[in-house]
Amino acid sequence: MYKRKILFVFIFLTVFAFAAQGLLTVSAQSDNAAKAPDQDLVIAFNNDIRALDPHNVSDTLTISATRTMYESLVKFNEKQEIVPLLAESYEISDDGLTYTFHLRSGVLFHDGTEFNSDAVKANIDRCKDESLRQNRIVKQIANAEYPDPYTVILTLAKPNNTFLNKMTMFDFIAPATIAAGEEKILREPCGTGPYTFKDRVEGDHVTVVPFEKYWDGAPQVASLTFKAVPEDGARVAMLQTGEADYIYPMPTTQIKVVEGKKDILIDAKTSNIMRYVTLNTELEQLKDKRVRQAINYAVDKDAYIKTVFNGYASKVYSCYPETIQYYAPQPPYDFNLEKAKALMKEAGAENGFKLTIWGDNITSEEKGMQFIQQQLKQIGIDVEVMPMEANVVAEKIQAERDKAEVNMWYVNWSASSFDADGAIRAILHGESIPPGQYNSAYYNNEEVNKLMDEALAITDPKILQEKYARIQEIVWDDAPWIFLASDQVISGYKSYCSGIQLYPDGAIDCSKAKLN
Repeated sequence: MYKRKILFVFIFLTVFAFAAQGLLTVSAQSDNAAKAPDQDLVIAFNNDIRALDPHNVSDTLTISATRTMYESLVKFNEKQEIVPLLAESYEISDDGLTYTFHLRSGVLFHDGTEFNSDAVKANIDRCKDESLRQNRIVKQIANAEYPDPYTVILTLAKPNNTFLNKMTMFDFIAPATIAAGEEKILREPCGTGPYTFKDRVEGDHVTVVPFEKYWDGAPQVASLTFKAVPEDGARVAMLQTGEADYIYPMPTTQIKVVEGKKDILIDAKTSNIMRYVTLNTELEQLKDKRVRQAINYAVDKDAYIKTVFNGYASKVYSCYPETIQYYAPQPPYDFNLEKAKALMKEAGAENGFKLTIWGDNITSEEKGMQFIQQQLKQIGIDVEVMPMEANVVAEKIQAERDKAEVNMWYVNWSASSFDADGAIRAILHGESIPPGQYNSAYYNNEEVNKLMDEALAITDPKILQEKYARIQEIVWDDAPWIFLASDQVISGYKSYCSGIQLYPDGAIDCSKAKLN
């Protein structure tokens, strides 16, 4: 039973439902649907799946893969409502401090051991390690009690209105695997999810197979492979030939190539993905916010959307998209070269300078970086484009602060927890400067930090709206990023492929996948 749910969840759902009215779905008609040639489902991503430790992943595609093998106490459903998963039910105390989870019985890990409160304890204890990403959740817990095998009571040090949302991201590893150490976790993932690990070839694929003893019924495909295919044309070609049954993202420039084909469907949806370029505010060339503002005025966002996304995106007027709660639009950085040049002159940077821009070495990312390069040349900034393997970029971004080499990072972020704090804390709070988190702009505004921290303990939506509006106003003016766009999530798939859920953050749920 649900005795109490945090108020912000309902407010977010109202906001999200309103935003979703603008949902665009484009589908080719299929009168004579093709038949699946086999029961081996292949999903082609534009990037490699990174290390498979669920307590230490951050990118959405890797999370999609780990969630085939691991589960959390609660999750978001396709309507973005929080519902029980490994917990049958939960209760929240009136003061917002104590969360009581009643665990589902009869759930097994892939090694045959039972999921119970001891398993929850083993995972929480592991994430007391500050080097793990999920430590950000565990460090909020002041006390954890395990009164019986199917009850877990977590008491927070102080109220945090995003805690339940964050628990949708906390997955559980079999205790024996934890005890065996990090190498075991990486080489032989073991959770309670609908699929079990088969193999991984770094840079190529991850394959999982159904867990026959899965508590909610084993998946209906024979295997599921996540295939890394960075080149857009190659990914689309795989869909056309049937080498891939589902591809994500579907490159917008290729939609017309497949649109109308009887055996291929296209689905485009409103997202909560933020596209931006971080600007290292500690770098001498970028310390002055007038320079950063000039950079924003020098980038034609309409041209960016047309060039990079073929129109399947929208301009942003804040540091997160309008699908996130407490969105407060700001005055636009409309394309204005004269204003950009004037600001550069005010800042004493009219002669320009050189910068580097990092990003993943995939077609769409390289196109985006090249676009930024061309735009900034107009105001005298000479940008060197440096595409790299995703793992290499991630490692370089996480360098110690005194060894940081990043100038600009072409990146995107989506709030998988669907709350305002989740949309900005890890990338804009002063405590999120690398290593550990992803504030690679090295942005550290004391008022923004204070407002973010204060907001966590508030449940009054009016006050929260005021605080998050002020945060967005300050960040927008400080311009630690080039604010680019929010693109749609677009997938392409064979007409015989069904049951795959694509969420607004770009995450994919394959638990109910079918090949007909």
